[in-house]
Amino acid sequence: MTSQRRTGLALCCVVAVALLAPVMQQAQTVKHTEVEGWPDPAVSAAGTPAAWNFGQVAGVATSANGYILVLHRGANPIMLFDATGRFVRAWGDGLFSNGKVGGIPPGDRQPGQSGYTAVYGAAGCHACGAHAIRVDPDGNIWVVDAPGHVIYKMDATGRVLMELGSKGISGVSRTTFNLPTDVAFGPTGEIYVSDGYGNARVVKYDADGQYVLQWGSRGTGPGEFGLPHNLAVDAAGRVYVTDRDNQRVQVFSADGEFLAEWRDIGGNSALFMTSDQQLWTGGTLRNLEGRVVTTLPGGNGGHGMTQTPDGEVFVAQLAGQVQKFIE
Repeated sequence: MTSQRRTGLALCCVVAVALLAPVMQQAQTVKHTEVEGWPDPAVSAAGTPAAWNFGQVAGVATSANGYILVLHRGANPIMLFDATGRFVRAWGDGLFSNGKVGGIPPGDRQPGQSGYTAVYGAAGCHACGAHAIRVDPDGNIWVVDAPGHVIYKMDATGRVLMELGSKGISGVSRTTFNLPTDVAFGPTGEIYVSDGYGNARVVKYDADGQYVLQWGSRGTGPGEFGLPHNLAVDAAGRVYVTDRDNQRVQVFSADGEFLAEWRDIGGNSALFMTSDQQLWTGGTLRNLEGRVVTTLPGGNGGHGMTQTPDGEVFVAQLAGQVQKFIE
């Protein structure tokens, strides 16, 4: 083959790859569109449509039957809707504390100590303890009361089955938390708690709620946390933690061994592992090596997220809104 023919063939290959690249990239990109007007309007006493008076929406989760659980800081803090937006029922009054987590002004912070605290009593607000909601593989509902220092496990009817932590008592022991943030579940029933605002650790329990181990301290190095805000566990048992104040996700083994970190991805407040083993980090979906798969319109993952088996994505916004996205 002459050098001229070889050069021509090489140019053809380069052109072909260049033409196919946008198609290949497009095939790997999932586009999402926001569905306006979710959930359906409430109904007034006169029988007319009315707005839902959500407080800050702290979390969303998908129930065992595909319905959407909404956790907000207001009356009836746990609400259940079907995926189309039809209201089903609500409960939870009196379950959550009225304390409110807030930041400590930078000038008042102590080196190596938490940058967060909570106010209680008249300075708090109704059900402001509501911080996160999750559903485990058995269909049980778990909610986190951050300023109450407690996590509740409930059945699908809302009956409390287990408590982790000691309600109203802060600490850093096997049975106490200090402003916990989230809960997640391992492939064989393990329970992980991010004890994040007051402490800077992850605590692991067995399926019966018995303490197993813990890891983490405050800092910026591997295995240290500024604020461990969210947790997720993959099918292999690896634990993913949003270190919000350090703007990264850290990856650990089931026993707390540091494995990897995804740096400079922003201060995410939401984390969700999909059934096909991809991870929503705020409004960005990533594979388990941290590479971006797609991003929601606007890129804002809110304070909590869930994805249904049908691929519908719901986002909890502290502005008092639930967003729904479809492919």
